[in-house]
Amino acid sequence: QVQLVESGGGLVQPGGSLRLSCAASRSIFSIHTMGWYRQAPGKQRELVAVITNGGRTTYTDSVRGRFTISRDNGKNTVYLQMNSLKPEDTAVYYCYLNFQSGYWGQGTQVTVSS
Repeated sequence: QVQLVESGGGLVQPGGSLRLSCAASRSIFSIHTMGWYRQAPGKQRELVAVITNGGRTTYTDSVRGRFTISRDNGKNTVYLQMNSLKPEDTAVYYCYLNFQSGYWGQGTQVTVSS
């Protein structure tokens, strides 16, 4: 079993920044792909960004250039730096570990509003 714990969400004004963190409970984190997803009210969960164990990153079009995914394997932690936030970025953000059948964090709320 692996537990993922997200933190860093909150309320921010448009144009602001937040950094999300996701800490894994086991060291196997370092050899697997990690991702951030989000789900807005009334919408399906969507992929935001992915980072492989080799550090290769992929972003959905709507966040490319504004968000940055990174990982610290020594700390079993993946980050999502979110800049130039927009109201449409408002959602619950989940981290995902691509291991076995997959593991999800509990989610952290991000609200972008003036």
